[in-house]
Amino acid sequence: MTALQPTAADAANAAALPAPATPAAPAIPTKTWIAVIGATLGAFMAVLNIQIVNASLADIQGAIGAGIDDGGWISTSYLIAEIVVIPLSGWLAQVFSIRIYLLTNAILFLVLSAACALAHDLSQMIVLRAIQGFTGGVLIPMAFTLIITLLPRGKQPVGLALFALSATFAPAIGPTIGGYLTENFGWQYIFYVNLVPGAVMIAMLYVSLDPSPMKLSLIRQGDWAGIVTMAIGLSALQTVLEEGNKDDWFGSPFIVKLSVIAAVALTAFLIIELTVKKPLLNLRLLVRRNFGFGMLANFLLGIALYGSVFILPQYLSRIQGYNAEQIGMVLAWTGLPQLVLIPLVPRLMQRFDARIVIGVGFVLFAASNFMNIYMTSDYAADQLLWPNIVRAIGQALVMAPLSAVATAGIEAENAGSASGLFNMMRNLGGAVGIAILQTVLTKREQYHSNVLMQSVSLLEQATRNRIEQLTQYFMNHGVADQAAAAHRAIAAIGKIVQKQAYILAFSDTFYLLGMALIIALAATLFLKKPGQLAGGGAH
Repeated sequence: MTALQPTAADAANAAALPAPATPAAPAIPTKTWIAVIGATLGAFMAVLNIQIVNASLADIQGAIGAGIDDGGWISTSYLIAEIVVIPLSGWLAQVFSIRIYLLTNAILFLVLSAACALAHDLSQMIVLRAIQGFTGGVLIPMAFTLIITLLPRGKQPVGLALFALSATFAPAIGPTIGGYLTENFGWQYIFYVNLVPGAVMIAMLYVSLDPSPMKLSLIRQGDWAGIVTMAIGLSALQTVLEEGNKDDWFGSPFIVKLSVIAAVALTAFLIIELTVKKPLLNLRLLVRRNFGFGMLANFLLGIALYGSVFILPQYLSRIQGYNAEQIGMVLAWTGLPQLVLIPLVPRLMQRFDARIVIGVGFVLFAASNFMNIYMTSDYAADQLLWPNIVRAIGQALVMAPLSAVATAGIEAENAGSASGLFNMMRNLGGAVGIAILQTVLTKREQYHSNVLMQSVSLLEQATRNRIEQLTQYFMNHGVADQAAAAHRAIAAIGKIVQKQAYILAFSDTFYLLGMALIIALAATLFLKKPGQLAGGGAH
């Protein structure tokens, strides 16, 4: 035995010694958490602002004298501006510094909120909402960027759980808050409600974000061709998606022209981004396995997330006759459980593979939609309770783990691109989802109406008996002329048929949302465990 070889006694003595303590992870400064919480509060307000206004759109239209068609631009102008500025924010934050850029937009967002409440006519409201969209859109990706750059990898799930409150809880709770404020205080308060939390957000960002020099020289070096083509393409595409169903899609020359502009501009944008030395967005991130499949799942999540927030109020208003406050109370159950569950998600991610958590979330979210595919005219608040709770659980489980897995291995210099792309894709999914659902609802109502009308033919004895009963009813209630009473009877049957056709069409839309989430679940099967990624992200 050589002198260098340990003896049995040495081994025993070594075993008796205490193991060296593993170095504790460096404590995260309080300022960092204040910055993250302040930024995620801003993102929450920006997303909430979309749904809170949509819930009260009819009241706003009436107050400022806007028609139903033109009044839709109150929401569309905000969404167009938001989806354009989200991918720009990473570059603009470099130019003006994160502190100046984020604080300026946070302050402007509050000022414009108050200004919207004071708008006197439609043109004023559209312009103010568009500018507000540019400022609010900044708050979403900047919160995401701060989380994945300021927090160490081990604490990012906590930050992403906070961010999930803006991404999934805000759309769910928006109609509840909007409906309550409109019914009890007036539509102006849906804008004033931003002021107090907004002031808190500004104070938190002011004390927590460190000053850094602006880099105005980057403006000259900017990817201006990419910026212009992206802005034109996304604006045109968002307008097509928002207005297409109302204008009969490609039956409208306006929609055709915008579609061509969108296709040409976005194609040019893709070519530019893949060829220039300093692109606005690093699209090559999409070929990374986790980021690419994560983006696909996130796009489909956007379809289901914003699609369900769109379709449920439509159903409750059109079929059940609910007002804004009643609709809000029904939708509250898609939001309130998330407040309890989302803080627990980081612990679940520590105990279980994040991909399993995502998969369970998508399964539950899909199941909540499939629970609504056999609706009847009696299907209202009580029947929607359990599907909404299941949906809330599913949404809470998806967002933070999906964000964490998709962005695992993203380098700091690519954080802006990753944040812009990831958040833009979810919003774009929402726009695509709503456009598809509007069209499906219209087409399927027509289909079901035609099918149902075949069974209520005047050749059927049951139909003639029903017309006679209704005719007698109307004559007993003040209609003296039998022909007029018969006409009313036939119209009443037509309304019953149309209502049933709409219920069947709404059931079809929930089936469509469920299938979109099943595809999202399939996409998550291709995700790698974050620990398996090496060298800044596996391809």
